[in-house]
Amino acid sequence: MAIEKYHNRSHMCGVLRESDIGSTVTLYGWVQKRRDLGGLIFIDLRDRTGIIQIICDQDISKQAFMEAEKIGSEYVVTVRGKVERRTSENPNMPTGTIEVYAETLNIINEAQTPPIYIKDDDEVSESLRLKYRYLDLRKPSMQANLLLRQKISNFVRFFLSNEAFIEVETPVLTKPTPEGARDYLVPSRVNAGKFYALPQSPQLFKQLLMVSGLDRYFQIVKCFRDEDLRADRQPEFTQIDCEMSFVNQEDVIELNSRMLKKMLSEIKGVELSLPFPRLTYKESMEKYGSDKPDLRFGMELIDLSDLMANCGFKVFSDTVNNEGQVKCIKVEGKAENLSRKDIGKLEDIAKTYGAKGLAWMKVEMDNDVNAPIKKFFSSDEIQRILQKTEAENGDILLFVADKPSVVAAALGHLRVEIANKFNLYDKNTYQFVWITDFPLLEYDEETKRYVAMHHPFTSPVAEDIEKLTSDPANVKAQAYDIVLNGYEIGGGSIRIHSSDLQSDMFKALGFTEEETREKFGFLLDAFQYGTPPHGGIAFGLDRLAMILAGEENIRQVIAFPKTQNATCPLTDAPSTADQKQLQELYIKTDLPSSDN
Repeated sequence: MAIEKYHNRSHMCGVLRESDIGSTVTLYGWVQKRRDLGGLIFIDLRDRTGIIQIICDQDISKQAFMEAEKIGSEYVVTVRGKVERRTSENPNMPTGTIEVYAETLNIINEAQTPPIYIKDDDEVSESLRLKYRYLDLRKPSMQANLLLRQKISNFVRFFLSNEAFIEVETPVLTKPTPEGARDYLVPSRVNAGKFYALPQSPQLFKQLLMVSGLDRYFQIVKCFRDEDLRADRQPEFTQIDCEMSFVNQEDVIELNSRMLKKMLSEIKGVELSLPFPRLTYKESMEKYGSDKPDLRFGMELIDLSDLMANCGFKVFSDTVNNEGQVKCIKVEGKAENLSRKDIGKLEDIAKTYGAKGLAWMKVEMDNDVNAPIKKFFSSDEIQRILQKTEAENGDILLFVADKPSVVAAALGHLRVEIANKFNLYDKNTYQFVWITDFPLLEYDEETKRYVAMHHPFTSPVAEDIEKLTSDPANVKAQAYDIVLNGYEIGGGSIRIHSSDLQSDMFKALGFTEEETREKFGFLLDAFQYGTPPHGGIAFGLDRLAMILAGEENIRQVIAFPKTQNATCPLTDAPSTADQKQLQELYIKTDLPSSDN
């Protein structure tokens, strides 16, 4: 069919309403469904805005009726006809009170039977969905997710531009620098034996932009990290990246809190109050066992170590006397809902986070308990446990005894698992919390040295600078994370802007002067020419979109994502390179033969 015959679409399918009754419209789209009732053929015509019912009546248009007899699912067609009121309304469709009587219908393109259904409840495996992603993206939910993502991006650009931020693009081919995860390396053809790295973040460049005097920078930018994947992580991801000069932590938190509040109001119609709650890193770990706590429900961790030092249960007493902890969570009113089998599954989860086991007590009438460990405790000890936990009849206490990091990880994850199991929170609520006062460094047992908890450019708090070389474990950082519903959606810090302090930081991290000059010399040189105090934050756009879309996996808000194995079923990436390409890049491979 000639192009000039279908270039004049008048409306999108899903925007038609009763006010259009009597109008003649020209529509384009895909055939969602076709029903042949003899002299009438009904077609559900779909585009990204929705579905409209088309009626092909041979008494009105023989041409439209004859064409409609040929079409199948996912054919691309154009229809011209008059909007009329439906005799049988469909309250489940925005266009359910109207329909279009076709005067002409033309097939633009035929379609084979799709390998997946074009509907949201298709129950098709994710691997098949990703292989045919261009079909999967036709689904209303996927298109809604991408439109939501666009709204977030547009909102951020408008908000930050109005706050005097300048959008600047930074390089994608850059220098490998140790920032935590493994780099994706790109060999250089014109510089034999040398490599670019794809950026894990624009961290160094945004700091250089502050040195450049731009004062306020932002960018919506692709970043790359070669790390193990999970439901909320991809090898390539998108950051909302911001940096500001002459600010302190409060300035960054205040501006970004306003942005998030306004974003939720405009995009989700949710009104939130400022300021958002705050927890120090220490408080968050002690209360919730996580530095990204979900505050939509309680179930805080309760420290019972002081009661267990001299108790008769040696697992608990020995742990406490060897600098460990005994903590528990109280699950209110669910004692009868957790069988021995259920508790066994919870114990398996706790063990995946290092716990050696999971003890429990079910609280019964008259302040008595049902528990395998009851025999090791006196009645007075049990009463003190119940008093401190404020446990009542029908509650169950779940205990972990181990070193503090294991107790936090095990109970922190059990807390979330149980809340999900029993629907202990409203899924339509949004609970932000800022986490502050992070440690600057943490000790890596594998490498036997300190590593940066955030990154090497985070500034210590002023009063702890002197401890950087003498007591690095107790140095606090001017760092902050923003958490939403149990997900870290953003993190940032006030940066080091002194060349001397930055050099001291690299020394604390175990870098030699030669390594520092080789990897970061350009940054230290820049700091010699008048560097303003500066700080910023980066949000994970994918993760933020996932939460606002009500999804549980960021692949649902990314057009063409990778699988858990960092592969793309659609394009079969990554793939091998031919020998000519490898020779041009001066690369020799010693991989086992695929025949072995």
